[in-house]
Amino acid sequence: MLNQKITFDRFVRGGLIAAAILGIYFLLKALSSVLWPFFVAWLLAYLMYPLVHFLETKCRLRFRILSIIVALALIIGVIVAFVVITLPHAIEQSKSLADDLVHYATMYLNDPYIAAEINQFTDRVLSEMDWVDMMQNKNLIDAVSICLQQAWSLLSQTMGLLMYVVNFMMVMLYLFFILIDYEKIAHEWQYLIPKKQRPLATSIVGDVKHGMNAYFRGQSLIALIVGILFSIGFSIIGFPMAIGLGLFIGLLNMVPYMQLIGFVPTIFLALLEARDTGQSFWWIMLLALIVFAVVQLIQDLILTPRIMGKVMGLKPAIILLSLSVWGSLLGIIGLIIALPLTTLIWSYYKRLLQIENDETA
Repeated sequence: MLNQKITFDRFVRGGLIAAAILGIYFLLKALSSVLWPFFVAWLLAYLMYPLVHFLETKCRLRFRILSIIVALALIIGVIVAFVVITLPHAIEQSKSLADDLVHYATMYLNDPYIAAEINQFTDRVLSEMDWVDMMQNKNLIDAVSICLQQAWSLLSQTMGLLMYVVNFMMVMLYLFFILIDYEKIAHEWQYLIPKKQRPLATSIVGDVKHGMNAYFRGQSLIALIVGILFSIGFSIIGFPMAIGLGLFIGLLNMVPYMQLIGFVPTIFLALLEARDTGQSFWWIMLLALIVFAVVQLIQDLILTPRIMGKVMGLKPAIILLSLSVWGSLLGIIGLIIALPLTTLIWSYYKRLLQIENDETA
């Protein structure tokens, strides 16, 4: 294979294939805003199908639509239950914290020395402002321009919010219709492929499916263990809502590096704990960061290499590199498909090398 001559026909054929690949890439990039809801819906359908199938076969729900509705209701119910359990306490603590902040701010502003400084600063600023110059046409035009920019910004934000709502509705519609015909889509797509290329296509899709199943099993186990470790660590340092916060951070671990979002509620809860106990906020936050660091080290040095390395057949350095590369290229979706896609590419590369070695032997 390596000794084959490069003829004009092969050169043209290779150029056409490269051009087709580039064309598909730019086409997908141009249609990314349209394809994004479908891809998200397909991923959610892939994750939800086992629950829908269980309800349909084991729970004797005869109609697929009913199984889908029950599955969505169960998932939404779990989310709502979590919010109902945690939100009232968080709102109560937030109101208490806000009252304390207002109280401290009032005390701060009523201090005679600070009040005098504020008055002097205000008088100095007002005296330095040229009110006549501000009323000139140029400044009025600038003021109107700023107002128009603010109005346009508000309109853009409103349209962005509406687009998020529309995309969410599109995802739900796609999800519903994909789940209805999931088996047909999963099995009959191969008949859209020319008969000659059908075995290769089905082999590739089967490998992708196997890789995705292995990835989600391994990542779910890691997320569960990480959630338990965070819960134990937060409980040891006496952090508020230790179990709920730990399990939430563990759930975020279903997507690699998403646990960083857990810093937001952690900082908020540290503020509440400092207010309630009178301890230093920085000391509480330091203890929480130690928990994050210890759990992250356990995850990176023990859990990911042993679980994901064994499941996906990749070395720890390759796992980290693939997450970095695909995450930078495709964002969150890249982080999700990084390990299955890297495993697939690596396995096919080894097959290609084996074929070449067999042909040259």
